[in-house]
This record gives sequence, C-alpha cells and structure tokens, in this order.
Amino acid sequence: MKSKFLQGFWRLADPKISLASFASMFLGACAAAADGALHFGWLAVTVVGIFAIEVAKNASGEIFDWNSGNDQAVQEQDRSPFSGGKRVLVDNLLTKNQTAAIALACYLLGGIAGLSIVLWREPSILWVGAVGMALAFFYHAPPFQLSYRGLGEVAVAACYGPLIAVGAYLVQRGALSNELLAVSTLLGLLIGLFLLINEFPDFHADSSANKRTLVVRLGRRAASRLYLGTLVLTFAGLAVLPLFQFPLPLWLGLIAVIPAYSAARRLIQNPETTSAIVPAQAQTLLTFLLFALGAGIGFLLA
Repeated sequence: MKSKFLQGFWRLADPKISLASFASMFLGACAAAADGALHFGWLAVTVVGIFAIEVAKNASGEIFDWNSGNDQAVQEQDRSPFSGGKRVLVDNLLTKNQTAAIALACYLLGGIAGLSIVLWREPSILWVGAVGMALAFFYHAPPFQLSYRGLGEVAVAACYGPLIAVGAYLVQRGALSNELLAVSTLLGLLIGLFLLINEFPDFHADSSANKRTLVVRLGRRAASRLYLGTLVLTFAGLAVLPLFQFPLPLWLGLIAVIPAYSAARRLIQNPETTSAIVPAQAQTLLTFLLFALGAGIGFLLA
C-alpha cells in the first residue's frame, strides 16, 4: 500500500510536466539576476510554492476527469507518457480520498508559501498568486472548467508563461520587467503548444467526455496547422525583439527552432497516430526548455 501511494504521488508530481513551471521560473530568475543579486532563500520559497500548486492541480484534476469519465475513456493505443492524465485512479494507485487529501495539502502548502512572500518579502505578489491558484483549480473544476471549454490552452500559456516568470522576478526585484513580460509571453505560447500536442492522443476520450479542447473543436488536422502557425509566430516574435531595443543575446533562444521543426513536421504528417505523435511531444517539451534556457542565458549575458 505504501509503495502504491508513493507511485501515485510521484505520478502527480510528474517531473517531466513540472518542467514547464521550472522553465518559466528559470527565465524569471535569470532576468532578475541580470538586474541584481538573487535572494536564494525567497527563490526556494517560490519554487516550493509553485511546485506544490502544480501537484495540487494535478491531483484535483484527476478527480474531476475521473468524475467526467474522461480518463477512463483513454484507449490503450492512445496512451502516451505525456497525455491521458496521471491515471492514479484508473490504475488504482490512489483512492479518491487520498487524491483529494494530496490536493488539499498541496494547495495549503502553496498558499502558505505565497502568503509568506506577501507578508515578509513582496506584498504585490498576492494578486499573482491568487490568479495562479484560481487558474490551477478551475482548469478542471466547475463552474469554469477551463480545459472543458476550449480555454485550457489560453490558461496554460498565460500561467506558465508570463504569470510564473514575472512572479518570480517580482519576488526578487519588487518590480515588473517589460522585457521579461514579452519574452515570457512567447515562452507561454510554446508551453501552450505542449498542452495542445498532448491533446491529440486524447482526442477520442475528450470527445466522449464532452471535453471541448482546441483539438476537439478544430479537429486534429486543423489543430496541427494551428500548432505550426503558432510556432512560426513565436520564433518570429523572438527574432524581431532586438529591433525594438531588446538585448541581442535573447536570440540564443532560437536554438529551440531545431526540435520545434522536427516536432511540427512529425505532427503535420501524422496528426491522428499516437505512436507517431509521442516523439513530437518529447520534441515540443525540449523546444520550450531550450527556449527558456537560451533566452535566460541571453538575459544574463545582456
């Protein structure tokens, strides 16, 4: 039983998916370090708080997706390491009560971390934390159920892009950065595409559960073209930033074009075959990680 619980918790923590929040925090921390010394204690509190909310979101989402029948509808041939939910209830690793307890405990931990920053470091972080926690919970939960209404992609792009990056910067510097806001918005688009491509294997399950993701709304072939168009827009945006007096070293983020091209090519050619999409999912993950790494180093060099 203990082993099953630990396996279930590990799935909810899901390090490969949590890389999205870590990438955004890395970008925000690099921008903050470029403008002054980092306070590593408060950076650690920020990391713990965001990671806790990430686990809480995954846990509460498992319950709502189970109740809708979404997770149970994922067929074996459509299972992927990156999509189909965490399956802690489907695979009987955790009970509903255990999953709810993990969600509650982690939301509380994230809230405590946020309030400690508000009280002893930076009061204006309150609105960032409140919006982030609301998006995390109502991503799956009624009455908003953002992921069921075709708004999950927008919420993910906003939260994992500018909200987390600017929040991490705000904790360190007590101010906002227009340069970081622009770059982190582009990063958010790439993270939003990671959610989008993860919805392709779940197409039939989401349709059966009335989960109206963008892939369900548009169809897989049209959604694959949206994926490609957003990639082009994102990298074009990064390429032109130095023309508007942004630091030239931010172009280091363009290294992410390499896996992005490969991912887009695979997806356009095979939008309806999960086995062919899985490598593109991994390449999309690598795309936003390299973008954050390159752009973060660009801030430091600038």
